[in-house]
Amino acid sequence: MTAHDADRYPTGGDLVLVLNCGSSSIKFALFDAGQQPLPRAPVWNGKVQGIGGPSPTYGETGIEPAPVELDAGQPYRSALQRIRQGVVARLGGRRLAAIAHRVVHGGSRYFAPTRVDEGVLADLKGYIPLAPLHQPFALEAIEILLRERPDIPQVACLDTGFHHTLPEVEKILPLPFDAWQRGLRRYGFHGLSYEYMATALPERHGALAKGRVVVAHLGSGASLCAMQGLQSVATTMGFSALDGLMMGTRTGALDPGALLYLMEIEKLSLEEVGQMLYHRSGLLGVSGISPEPRVIVRHETDEGETGERARLALDLYVRRIVREIGALAAVLGGLDLLVFTAGVGEHNAFVRERVCRDLAFLGLALDQGANQADAPIISSDDSRVRVGVEPTNEEWVAARDALRTLD
Repeated sequence: MTAHDADRYPTGGDLVLVLNCGSSSIKFALFDAGQQPLPRAPVWNGKVQGIGGPSPTYGETGIEPAPVELDAGQPYRSALQRIRQGVVARLGGRRLAAIAHRVVHGGSRYFAPTRVDEGVLADLKGYIPLAPLHQPFALEAIEILLRERPDIPQVACLDTGFHHTLPEVEKILPLPFDAWQRGLRRYGFHGLSYEYMATALPERHGALAKGRVVVAHLGSGASLCAMQGLQSVATTMGFSALDGLMMGTRTGALDPGALLYLMEIEKLSLEEVGQMLYHRSGLLGVSGISPEPRVIVRHETDEGETGERARLALDLYVRRIVREIGALAAVLGGLDLLVFTAGVGEHNAFVRERVCRDLAFLGLALDQGANQADAPIISSDDSRVRVGVEPTNEEWVAARDALRTLD
């Protein structure tokens, strides 16, 4: 395959690979670009987990996760090689037309899907401090593949891109104005997930999806997006992926005075504060049990401090979600549709129930049976606000956008 061939828009039988790289995992999905429209289900997908740890695992379509040996000196490169072997085994004479990468931060320069060359890669590396859990690993994968497979186009699909429509008043930070001029601003994240919602929600809910909508992307990372006319008009994550909601191990919004105190009075170093904010806070930090709500909820009835901290962690987690939904509803001037997505949002009925219970003042009411079944619509017939559950599909969005970019 020549570089010229790789530039063509994929035709019958071509495939596109999507890589979603985190600090200790790589999700991968292979889509059949020969079908129009692009199928939303991949022909093959999976995940390498625990990269860099003592017990990495590899799982794929039809194969449960199992231990895998990775090069201890270069575990990330080794994991990529394992995925590449799987891709080659499935080409069956077809070619790989593109590799799409979820890149968390595009800064103020990149908001549309972008074909990556050395110059773009260097620019994107400048945003590593703003998304240290994801940015360096996605870029490492791109760098390896640019060097070893320059014939295959690499496309960066930016998680910040969907929020390019935010009005200026939502982007600017209340710092001296020259900070804005230097690029310090609220960017917003989880854009590929919200972009999928902008496609899927009109299919499910019709014209209602174009009204006043809040989507709750609740996973290990979590944020909310207020959408109107299927565009982002406000969101809870800002300059970095630390802002907004309480998360699995991240703080969410925090009084900056607390950070000054930790550094000035308790003498924590910058690195120690970073570790605390990203890895030791949130649900894990408050509960002392786990970053996952479904694990913590099993300890709510425990006696003593264990139960007390479990209850407090979940109460705070729900309170922050409710508070921010209320704030976004105020920005929208009301609420027509509330949608839960991502791992926690799609599969934790008790989280949805507690959030909706505390939003009853908006006229919101659940159908408990539908909620327990994770149904697409979980609100009751007399609810003034429709409530839905919509599985996200970030990998499909990345594949679709990459193909459009190369067309």
